[in-house]
Amino acid sequence: MTTRWRWPIRVAALGYLGLLIVIPVGSVFYRAFEHGLGAAWDAISTPDAVHALLLTLLVVLIAVPANTIFGVGTALILARHRFRGAWLLDALVDIPLAISPVVVGLALILVYGKAGWFGNLLAGWGIQVIFSVPGIVMASAAVSLPYVVREVLPVLQEIGDEQEQAAATLGAGPLATFRRITLPSIRHGLAYGVTLTTARVLGEFGAVVIVSGAIEGRTQTLTLFIQDSVDNLNPVGAYAGSVILALIALVVLAILGRNTEGKERRWQSTSDQFQSDSEKPLLSTT
Repeated sequence: MTTRWRWPIRVAALGYLGLLIVIPVGSVFYRAFEHGLGAAWDAISTPDAVHALLLTLLVVLIAVPANTIFGVGTALILARHRFRGAWLLDALVDIPLAISPVVVGLALILVYGKAGWFGNLLAGWGIQVIFSVPGIVMASAAVSLPYVVREVLPVLQEIGDEQEQAAATLGAGPLATFRRITLPSIRHGLAYGVTLTTARVLGEFGAVVIVSGAIEGRTQTLTLFIQDSVDNLNPVGAYAGSVILALIALVVLAILGRNTEGKERRWQSTSDQFQSDSEKPLLSTT
């Protein structure tokens, strides 16, 4: 690329990001604190707002780890094993990306609602899925399911399984191989997948509004609180709630990025130590 095109391309890229992200998000922060910090705090510290925030965090704490475990396991199955129907599993993972979240919410109602396939059975056991927290968790997990798989799977395919086979040959068990060999290799893709999953769960609206009923103080997440604030002509509450969501996402991104960088050398040294310790018996016998 010639020097004369570098600056125009940079300016165009930064301008595009500014128009789509920086200026709109900055406007939300400005509007939230336009009337002072006290007004924003009053809007976000109401009982309904606090409950919406706590419910959102609860959903994140359940859905994100569940999708992380599922995503890593599914990626390992698709990358390390050949079996009939692998293409079907690979395609099913992408379904939440191909259909509207509203359709996901409606599908959950058809299956787990009172008139659904399992609704009456679960109701007989005292379990209510739709219009309650389990339904919100399931909807959030469903729409954010593909991200960890799609970030970890290419990494596993790229690195191959030579090191894992070598570790197994030297006597390492599956858990030790995963912890010392596989996990350090996929850490960046895993961190990015968890970040995308967290962001999607935090900001999910379409599927959640269908299965939750948006009941204030019961099934209203923070995104639903923002929408309710807009409908009730409470712009400060909507802006303040948006700022809280943005700050949570930034904190998660910072924590995952810092942990990934901070543990990189430790994981690498652990892997090297494992390999050197495993090779000692072989060296002593030659």
